[in-house]
Amino acid sequence: MHEPPLPRSFFERDTVSVAKDLLGTMLVRDTNGQLCSGRIVETEAYRGMDDPASHAFRGRTPRNSLMFGSGGRAYVYFIYGRNWCLNATTEVVGTPGAVLIRAIEPLEGLAFMMARRGRKAMGDLTNGPGKLTQALDITGVLNGANLTRQGPLFIRGRSNIATPEVVATKRIGIRDGNNYPWRFLIPGNPFVSRLSAEWA
Repeated sequence: MHEPPLPRSFFERDTVSVAKDLLGTMLVRDTNGQLCSGRIVETEAYRGMDDPASHAFRGRTPRNSLMFGSGGRAYVYFIYGRNWCLNATTEVVGTPGAVLIRAIEPLEGLAFMMARRGRKAMGDLTNGPGKLTQALDITGVLNGANLTRQGPLFIRGRSNIATPEVVATKRIGIRDGNNYPWRFLIPGNPFVSRLSAEWA
């Protein structure tokens, strides 16, 4: 039985805690009734003006304004001129924070995801932030989407009671703040974006 979407109260907490607790939950994309979903297996936390890697580090701008709003919204942005990245906003209004969804374990709608990615195997289907957004057809159109209610993009609770094992590592793919141990993953999962000597 499918779990309901996570409530807003889940997201309106400390960003680092939310990043850990998102592991094992289900990211769901509904495109006109066509469902694609996957288990979140890797995240990264980005805080506010105490985090040099955060979009909110230098204050509020039109681009990052969602980070200063309520928790539980999709913050979607384009990077490197080629990839969309999906984040879930955190904290309460006025306190910036967001969690980057770095990788998911694909579970539902595999044929659609493979077609979007141009792949015939699951190996590198969703093991990275740009790969998962392409597989799930997540673009800037979904920026601001409410992740706490069933709609085009939302996050369900875990389908079982057990809390997955969590490993913390340094964040990757950034220059400033890369010493912060705010990347969280489920060790041994083949869909984690990049192997790390700290847990492999």
